[in-house]
Amino acid sequence: MPLFPRKGAASIAALLAAAAISFTAPAAFAGKADDTLNAAFAAEPEPLDSYKIAGRQGLILARHVYDGLLYKDLDTGEIVPALAESWERTGPLTMEFTLRKGVKFHNGADFTADDVVETLNTVITPEYGTRYAISVDWIESVEKLDDYKVRINMSKPFAGAVEMLADALPIYPHEAFAAGGSEGMAKNPIGTGPYKLVEQEPGIRYVFERFEDHYEGSPKGKPAIKNIVVRTIPEMNTQYAELMSGKLDWIWRIPPDQASRLESRVNVLSAPIMRIAYVGFAPLANGGDTPIANADVRRAMIHAVNRQAIVDAFAGGASKVLNTPCNPAQFGCEQDVATYAYDPELAKTMLADAGYGDGFQIEMIFAAMPRPVAEAVAADLAKVGIDVVLNEQQYAAGVGKWRAKELPAFFSNWGSYGIGDVVFILSNFFGGGADDLVQDKEVQEWVTTGDTATEDSVRLENYSKAVKKIADEAYWMPMYNFNVNYGLNPDLVFTPHPDEFARWWLSSWQ
Repeated sequence: MPLFPRKGAASIAALLAAAAISFTAPAAFAGKADDTLNAAFAAEPEPLDSYKIAGRQGLILARHVYDGLLYKDLDTGEIVPALAESWERTGPLTMEFTLRKGVKFHNGADFTADDVVETLNTVITPEYGTRYAISVDWIESVEKLDDYKVRINMSKPFAGAVEMLADALPIYPHEAFAAGGSEGMAKNPIGTGPYKLVEQEPGIRYVFERFEDHYEGSPKGKPAIKNIVVRTIPEMNTQYAELMSGKLDWIWRIPPDQASRLESRVNVLSAPIMRIAYVGFAPLANGGDTPIANADVRRAMIHAVNRQAIVDAFAGGASKVLNTPCNPAQFGCEQDVATYAYDPELAKTMLADAGYGDGFQIEMIFAAMPRPVAEAVAADLAKVGIDVVLNEQQYAAGVGKWRAKELPAFFSNWGSYGIGDVVFILSNFFGGGADDLVQDKEVQEWVTTGDTATEDSVRLENYSKAVKKIADEAYWMPMYNFNVNYGLNPDLVFTPHPDEFARWWLSSWQ
């Protein structure tokens, strides 16, 4: 669920000064002229098999190509029919879906129950390697009842099941998927979505064309904009220049200081999101032979980091220091927890009492976070005697080391699929799976009970216990919640949403 680009090295002030000479008259924005939305990401989108993607970039593109059985209207919070025209719970562990007729895939194939059965029964297998187990491990099997009706048999009660079916589990054409698998879908993405991919240089450039046969009644509707071109442009200053000159219509994740300087030239929108930054501690790393295994060391590290100063310098806007391993906007994110104020002198005392008065060295991998933020954390820890060796990795590589228990600290961010429920974060990091580097059996039990309960009161009670213990034991150093700045062509109508999914199918021109 992560990704955040690095800042450009060049001065935005210098860039704007150099560009000013071309702004004596308004820029001619080309996107509207040829009905093509030109967008850019700083980070490369991953191959477009939704089940293997971690970063928002690839998932945004994928959601324009693919559809799920259901769809969540973020403006109302309502779950509505998509490829399924209706559904019902037929038992504690069964759901049945009546499928929509007349739906076409981009290759002309008809959508039927075979597509649902083939897709979901494939991605739930361990061999397939779905990136996040929480998204599919609640599915035991999927049965075809007739050509337009399927039953999902659940392996366990899961409070987030309907949320996951709302566009997070896309349906692939069964014949193409059976023949090519994940690699085939990434090479030639075929969906039923509002746009079809007509050209791609993987990781570099993607060209989409409005799918004129997108089914009637789709909650995504018929897009107003005909074409979309998305490019990877790692250097943010290049993005700013192209946005101001009219070569780009949409960019995002603009740092606060640079957003304020762009406001006089383009339309800048700022919006809160569900994503949070965190430093995860791994008491079990290297077989437990690490200072991080000591809870007082972890507590001291949190006291040592001036998180408010980091928020002020790098996040701004609506971002706030967090004390919990979740977003306060999420259901079940208990706020009455132990807190750790910035107090470097207390941190030194705690380290000395724990036997580390002379300090120690640790490696911290950071992924999908700007280097200056990681450097700020390391600098604060250095002041209390902790020498942090920073190791920047791509997210997938970083997670590999994290899961292999090869390092004691990991700095990244998590978006919970943009969903306001702790079921999409606590389970992933504290529920006993591959990303649980704590393996606290008591916390796991509380999280599992919360994830499987049908009554909100039971869920809240158990999540509260889990969050409180995670804070008490300082298993995480929660950092802050994110907001996102978007830079837009003034002619583009675009509505941001807290799940960080750009819904270009809802966009239009002024």
